[in-house]
Amino acid sequence: MTDPGFGVYVHWPFCAAKCPYCDFNSHVRHQPVDQPRFAAAFAREMQTTAARTGPRTVSSIFLGGGTPSLMRPETVGAILDAVAANWHVPAGIEVTLEANPSSVEADRFRGYRAAGVNRVSLGVQALNDPDLRFLGRLHNVAEALKAIGLARAIFPRMSFDLIYARPHQTPEAWAAELEEAIGYAADHLSLYQLTIEDGTPFHALHAAGKFAVPDPDHAAELYHVTQEVTQKRGLPAYEISNHARPGAESRHNLIYWRYGEYVGIGPGAHGRFVENDRRIVTIAEKMPETWLNLVEAKGHGITGGERLTRSEEADEFLLMGLRLAEGIDVARYEALAGRPLASDRVTILRDEDLIEPVGNSRLRATPSGVLVLDALVADLAR
Repeated sequence: MTDPGFGVYVHWPFCAAKCPYCDFNSHVRHQPVDQPRFAAAFAREMQTTAARTGPRTVSSIFLGGGTPSLMRPETVGAILDAVAANWHVPAGIEVTLEANPSSVEADRFRGYRAAGVNRVSLGVQALNDPDLRFLGRLHNVAEALKAIGLARAIFPRMSFDLIYARPHQTPEAWAAELEEAIGYAADHLSLYQLTIEDGTPFHALHAAGKFAVPDPDHAAELYHVTQEVTQKRGLPAYEISNHARPGAESRHNLIYWRYGEYVGIGPGAHGRFVENDRRIVTIAEKMPETWLNLVEAKGHGITGGERLTRSEEADEFLLMGLRLAEGIDVARYEALAGRPLASDRVTILRDEDLIEPVGNSRLRATPSGVLVLDALVADLAR
């Protein structure tokens, strides 16, 4: 069984503005953030967390947010130095930083590269200005294309995100936009359907009838267009929302989907790692300043979490692994669950064209199964 790896996720919680669709832990501050203080707190929390994980070899590092590209390069450098001070970091591992086109400068990108970042993920979200305004983005298409060009010139690897299933978006318009995006992309795209999340401005506006999103059938058609265009252009889906040329997959995100271990450092970050032979979940305080005070007082900002049962581990493994085109290792599921998959359920789901075997040892969701993944997982986990 291949080791799915050990990742380090660091959450920078600050943004220049809050996007109306976003339910991530992100915060706008109108006064300058004390970056050295936060960098020191990240290092302190890593030290405390490393005492729990024991010695580990890091497979990938991901600086997410929020908007990590609001950090100064020296802040990024201090964070990466802290990772290396607490765990073994081999040369050449994937180090990703999320960036927004509106906060991109060439000198800053070069500074991140010098600090050790070798992959950047850009939050482009749309390739037309009206939709960028609708999505509350601070950049326009020209700025997005400039950021893409800089990223391709400075970093060995680059990805960018687009959101589809936007109001009034036709399959033809999305196919054209996607063709354009693939022309700009190096080897990886993340393509997400617009979802209306509770507690966001979009939720209130949608409830008030201010805009409509595509109905499920229309959204499914847009999803099928996504698969067809990316497959044809050599960036097939390796996960429900992620597309890459073979070998260019996000190594960090594969840790999650292959149910590896990772630590979450920073406000609101989640971790999942093995401690005393059991997988535990850690959840940090979301409010940045409260988290900061907790870390300075006791060495970490963790305020929640649990020890997972074997059954819970197996369910999570299914939920994450069936997102992947490679599917799940059935033997690993059975080792986690302590029982085999129910053969009668597998047979029924195969007959309904919702799952299919991959070789002799793996199982994956079919294109039809992907559209009803939560129900599929619930059915298999019974």
